Amino acid sequence: VAPGHGGSNGMPIMVSILVVVIICTLFYCVYCWRWRKRNAVKRAHLERLRPLSNSDLPVMDLSTIAAATNGFSKENKLGEGGFGPVYRGVLDGGAEIAVKRLSARSRQGAAEFRNEVELIAKLQHRNLVRLLGCCVDKDEKMLVYEYLPNRSLDAFLFGTRKTAHLDWKMRQSIVVGIARGLLYLHEDSCLKIVHRDLKASNVLLDNKMNPKISDFGMAMIFEDEEIEVINTGHVVGTYGYMAPEYAMGGVFSVKSDVYSFGVLVLEILSGQRNGAMYLQEHQHTLAWRMWSEDKAAEFMDASLAGSYAKEEAWRCYHAGLLCVQESPELRPTMSSVVLMLIGDQAQLPAPEQPPLFASPKKAPASDQSSLAVRSDTTSKTHSVNDVSITMIQPR
Repeated sequence: VAPGHGGSNGMPIMVSILVVVIICTLFYCVYCWRWRKRNAVKRAHLERLRPLSNSDLPVMDLSTIAAATNGFSKENKLGEGGFGPVYRGVLDGGAEIAVKRLSARSRQGAAEFRNEVELIAKLQHRNLVRLLGCCVDKDEKMLVYEYLPNRSLDAFLFGTRKTAHLDWKMRQSIVVGIARGLLYLHEDSCLKIVHRDLKASNVLLDNKMNPKISDFGMAMIFEDEEIEVINTGHVVGTYGYMAPEYAMGGVFSVKSDVYSFGVLVLEILSGQRNGAMYLQEHQHTLAWRMWSEDKAAEFMDASLAGSYAKEEAWRCYHAGLLCVQESPELRPTMSSVVLMLIGDQAQLPAPEQPPLFASPKKAPASDQSSLAVRSDTTSKTHSVNDVSITMIQPR
């Protein structure tokens, strides 16, 4: 009988040992899962910062930038946008730099910062601003650009400096330079890129007044060559420069940049902000009306009176109107625009009336019928320039 009792007592012991083993195994599995999760978070963080250590883009020390900008002094501050302040600096070798410092309250978050670094580090063109380096130090995020002494185009177009500097030849050169920069982004670079926030304040001028497109925080890459249109859940950029299908329906493509370029061309020709004339009538609407009434000369900037070549100016005017047509399919590509601007042989089609922005509506289905579309509703990007708003209203 005793041996039988001993055998029966052994079963609970075996069960207890088995339970302990199972519990230990479960604890070990939970530990491994949490360890892997922590490492995944670390790897994701390193992945986000990896472009910043790209060999093509030098990573600069905070102390170096602070010394160059004299401790980010007020005297060195060039201006401030939604992302934070921009400072002028001088490195030890005498090279001048512009430092874009992301503020703690910036509307440009880490995603947009990384986006700008990744994009500009891969882009090289004489009409794009050149990124020299970056800095990530704890909470500090900074981009270091080449310093352009003439700053932005809007200061010349809409400020007091324009009369003395922006003659016709210079304006024509700026228009062609911006067109070439956009053509590179859309067709000639290793990536197909839509800028999404082209406007006068995002065009910088070097010491020879050559234009350079800047601020790529809102830019988007078309990774699939078959995709021509993206439908995003968030509209970013600056009203007044936005294409109607994007402003009203969230649909954008390279033709959205073409529209913004057209608005910018008409601003360069008139010397007036979009919507600043004739009781807030939009420049493109006013430009088309004056063109159709054969009063194009009245639209031109008064400071250019008698100093521009009429044929050149009218071709530029005509190209601008073709770019701001309501249907994306009717707008020319940037390669066609460049040919329009530098050639004098091609016969340009008559432009259709630009949109009036009378009421919010989705882009017409016909505008997208022949295009592949990608939906991107996960984007959480916000414009760094959303304080620059032109009211959308009918004439």
